[in-house]
Amino acid sequence: MDILKKCYDFDRAKKAIESGNYPFFQALESTEGTEVVMNGRKVLMLGSNNYLGLTFHPKVKAAAQKAIDDFGTSPTGSRLINGTLVIHEELERRLAAFMGKPSALVFSTGMQTNLGAISALVTKNDVVVTDKDDHASIVDGCRLGYGEVKRFVHGDLDQLDRILAKIPEDKGALVVVDGVFSMGGDIVDLPKLVKVSKAHGARVYVDDAHSVGVLGKGRGTAAHFGLVDEVDITMGTFSKSFASLGGFIVGDTDVVDYIKHFARSFIFSASLPAPLTMAALAALDIMEKEPEHIERLWENAHFMMKGYRELGFDIGKTQTPIIPIIVGDDDKCFELWKELYDGGVYTNPVIAPAVPQGMALLRTSYMASHTRAQLQRALDVFAKAGKSLGLI
Repeated sequence: MDILKKCYDFDRAKKAIESGNYPFFQALESTEGTEVVMNGRKVLMLGSNNYLGLTFHPKVKAAAQKAIDDFGTSPTGSRLINGTLVIHEELERRLAAFMGKPSALVFSTGMQTNLGAISALVTKNDVVVTDKDDHASIVDGCRLGYGEVKRFVHGDLDQLDRILAKIPEDKGALVVVDGVFSMGGDIVDLPKLVKVSKAHGARVYVDDAHSVGVLGKGRGTAAHFGLVDEVDITMGTFSKSFASLGGFIVGDTDVVDYIKHFARSFIFSASLPAPLTMAALAALDIMEKEPEHIERLWENAHFMMKGYRELGFDIGKTQTPIIPIIVGDDDKCFELWKELYDGGVYTNPVIAPAVPQGMALLRTSYMASHTRAQLQRALDVFAKAGKSLGLI
């Protein structure tokens, strides 16, 4: 058997491209944040995680540009060897203080953060328990660890309780959960999850990729619920609200130091380039000093939730600026995506296995920098497309 046979046999993407209904890997020719140019025309971007709209903030751009002058384009080495810059350490100190934890560690990507931190913590005699809707980086981080992996139905914390109750006392247990779930936009019931986990001696790890900059005055899910001291480890990314690239964890100093010395994705990856590091630092400054960006983000999110519900779309149980438009059928989902795209609105179609079979949806997300006129235009295009396809 030829190991590459599966590659030559895969034709689903080719057929979709030929039909004109292929929504993925669409190249941006230019971007202003809320609007982008694709295939020579301007479209409204409702598919970005640029929640605070900071990618074109003058302070962020200036910080990144100055970093090139001061440090060049890349450290060309891992943090362990020659890649640690003083600005990496400054960013870690600032993040720890911002998140209310003793220490922080910066990784080169968000994916690497979960891969490295979870696999370093979950060893042979340990059990890691995850929500079935957790991000793929959590799933893969668990696979890389040597411990046992268990999962509970999305949001079913009673099942989590039963799972934890069966773990022998001589095994370590880690519960890993998204703070905000990236497809549904719902927020974890962190108070109950913490209560259940602590009752069984399990530690809690929260992935705040979509929460930092959004919830808890920007400080994430634990701050939102007043549980900063009860969450053992929080993970975040720079590729969303921080308008950069990279990831981080915060927690107790001994825990962070252990991960620093055992996370393979940290030790064996080149460190975060200076322009991205300084962009994240500048974004952090803005979060601390300009809270109006977070306020505008929530005003826009509530406006769109109300608008979609009044039109008759099913937006599930979202509680955040991530608003899914639940369609159900895969083909109908792609048809809606195409109608919207033709109408000048870009969204993200999501089908199984990223969501359960029969739950295909368009993932939309909003920025503080979206204007009310842009959002109303999006609702008008959605209304026309939804009626055309018989969805509303």
